[in-house]
Parts: sequence; structure tokens; C-alpha cells
Amino acid sequence: MNRRSLLFALAYLPSMAFRRAAAQEWPRRPLRLIVPFPPGGAIDAMARLLAPRISENVGKPVVVENRSGAGGTIGTQAAAQSSDGHALLMVSIAHAINPALYPQLPYANADFAAVAPVAVVPNILVVSAGSAVREVKGLIEAARQRPGGMTYASAGNGTSIHLAGALFCSLAGIEMTHVPYRGSSPAVTDLVGGRVDAMFDSITSASSHIASGRLRALAVTPGKRTLAFPDIPTVAEAGVPGYALDPWFVMLAPRSLPVEARERIGGLVAKELDDPAFRKRLAAIGAEPMQGNAASLENFIAEETTKWGDLIRHLNIRPD
Repeated sequence: MNRRSLLFALAYLPSMAFRRAAAQEWPRRPLRLIVPFPPGGAIDAMARLLAPRISENVGKPVVVENRSGAGGTIGTQAAAQSSDGHALLMVSIAHAINPALYPQLPYANADFAAVAPVAVVPNILVVSAGSAVREVKGLIEAARQRPGGMTYASAGNGTSIHLAGALFCSLAGIEMTHVPYRGSSPAVTDLVGGRVDAMFDSITSASSHIASGRLRALAVTPGKRTLAFPDIPTVAEAGVPGYALDPWFVMLAPRSLPVEARERIGGLVAKELDDPAFRKRLAAIGAEPMQGNAASLENFIAEETTKWGDLIRHLNIRPD
């Protein structure tokens, strides 16, 4: 090593040691795992499954903090504004939908770094058990015979349940009337009662009604069949080529979270997703482990934001 290289190495050592010491000091306090939706849903359940495992790994408490409102944007803003390097954020597909629904968001996707993909909770196309419709092609034919006369329910404008129906109509070349509700539960109630014709509900919500015989399942929305209903075809298989919607849930972090911490937690989440016991817990809420890593997740979110933004603008969808 020449004299110049030696001097450079000696100068670099203190900064390298400083960074290593800073990483070793983290975390200095409990972590917040922000969930931008109310308690009780699938995303909240995932956060509460992961929080104790993260806590065991980092040696500090991990507090799940529900900050709901405005389609998830209030909690996401709170995470974006966190600057202490001790916040994590769970988001759903709404994170990719909201930039087109709310053009004046107080944050940008670039404010966050990907930590890890977590899970997918598929939507499933269902009709009332008393409906004459028994398959996807039958629903399409009925809609073609009565343009605008057939209805599909959702949990509200701009939700993934709404977009699942909007995408279905767009790709199938049919017109159905969207009926938004304030949440999935009242929508399912009216679907069971035959007051609306169809719905793309979450498997978590629909499974018990399918099992009891109150609802009939026609197809699932992901690009492949689901573990919960392996005999039910995908929408694409059932007659709408190119259709795919995977309602996803992932973990992000504000840019203030140290890179080393982000990688550490991402590795922990990946390890949990490979654990059969953890996968069984996910399956209990209708969730399936999501493939990928932090690098692929960054690209995935960018692609999803473009995809759903284009559809929202094309159909002029507005939030409730």
C-alpha cells in the first residue's frame, strides 16, 4: 500500500467506526409500527403478528399504533413526518391507489424505503346464493343484456374492492353500476339479501358466508389460484383474460430509519414468512405470504402506483 492509500484508509476508519457504533446503538427507544387503518382488519392482524417478533430481535418494545382515516393517508403522513429513526409503517395496496385519489397528498412514495413484502389477501367475486348467476361468463352475459342494470357493491369509492369491480367491467367490456357502502359488512349484508348483484369481497370477509352457503364464489382476483379456495378459478381463467388484482400488504419505513436497521428487520420478516407456524397464522386471516425482497418491492410499488393511477384517472374515480 502506498503512502497516499494508507493516509486515505486511516482517514476513513474513524467514520466507518462511527457508523458502526451508530448502528449498534439502534434502537435507543421503543419502536412504533404505524398501521394507517383501524384495529381488527387484516393489516392490523399482520402488524400484531410481526410486532412481538421484531421486539424479540431488536430488544425493545414494538408498539402497534393505529392512525386511521382518509383511506390510510393520515397514518401514512404521520409516519412520513417521523424523523427519529424509530418508526415503521404497514401499508396496503391503498398506498399505490391514494396518489391518484388524493392529488394533494402531504407525502410522496419517495418519502419511504421498502423494508419487506408481507402478504396478499385475495379478493373473491361472489354473488348471493339465490342468484341465477353461477359462473363469471354468466355474470358477463347478464350485464350485457342489461347495460348498467346489474350492480356490484364495494366498501367505498377507491377501495381495492371497488377497483376490482371497475377493472373487471373495463376488461370484460361491460357496464355495471357501482354501489359504494361505508365498509364491507353492510355491503355483504345487502349482497346476501339480494339487494345488489355481485361483489369483489376480501376472502377474509367472504369465507364464512361462502362456507355457510349464503354466498356463491365465482372466481378469485389474483393471477393464480388461492390456497383458501384452490378449486375456484381466477377471474382470468373464468373468462376475463389479463385480469389480475392481488390486494397486498407490505412494510415500509421513513427514510430516517437507519439502512442497517431496515435490512435487519427486512431479513427478520423474510425469515418469519418461511416459518410454517407463522404461515399458518397468516392463513387463518386469509393471507398468503408475498414473494420478493426490499429491492423488488420498490419497483413493485412504483408499477402498482402507475397501474392503478391510470385506471382511476381513466374512469374518473373520486374518493367518498
